Amino acid sequence: MKLTFHGTLSSTPYGNPRHSRQSMLEVAYGGRRLLIDCGSNWLGRLPFIDPVALLLTHAHDDHVGGLVRGAPCPVYAHAATWEKICRFPLLWRVLVTPQQPFFIAGIRLQAFVLQHSPRAPAVGYRIQAGRSTVFYCPDVARIPDRDRVLRGVELFIADGASVHRSLLRFEDGMLYGHASLFTQLQWCAEQRVPCMLASHCGEEIIENESRIVHQLQHRARKLRVKADIAHDGMTLKLP
Repeated sequence: MKLTFHGTLSSTPYGNPRHSRQSMLEVAYGGRRLLIDCGSNWLGRLPFIDPVALLLTHAHDDHVGGLVRGAPCPVYAHAATWEKICRFPLLWRVLVTPQQPFFIAGIRLQAFVLQHSPRAPAVGYRIQAGRSTVFYCPDVARIPDRDRVLRGVELFIADGASVHRSLLRFEDGMLYGHASLFTQLQWCAEQRVPCMLASHCGEEIIENESRIVHQLQHRARKLRVKADIAHDGMTLKLP
């Protein structure tokens, strides 16, 4: 399995050369590839990537805005996302049922409901191909049933919107927003996930990435986790 981070920027308007495009992850296996998420500044660029399918995590613009004129392939999303983007001119719509495994191009996928936004409910995707298991979780405040979701995961792709600053809030007794990178690192340590890569990068990373990488890796070594920050164009080959 090969991962390519085409876009690692969150909804912040402040990008830089390493993080200039919004969320898009490519998963390639056996000569075929699928995409997860398609932020607004990908509008009109999808035909150049030619995916067999595109999966969506939730309906915020930095994850779906690139599809307002359609898509050249089937689009997979859970019911809450389809409700929000019902007017998008998408010809091939596939409903994803949380926790129910499905296959695309030999890749086993499973969606899990996350706590992130009451107005744009999100899922994370457990991705299995070859001998590797990845969990893609670009926007998250909390993962319900975290032990089950992260069991056997080798790489956790994390929400980089918050590093130190609190971007969490309570609504109707539920936690929403963005967990900090250091909180997500702790999740990896507790669930014995050996590697974490941050994507969906927010202003803290954009403004001072080198300092944050140093702090993150210093803490990660103490927890026996490898950690880094993904950037646009970064590729990673997994067994």
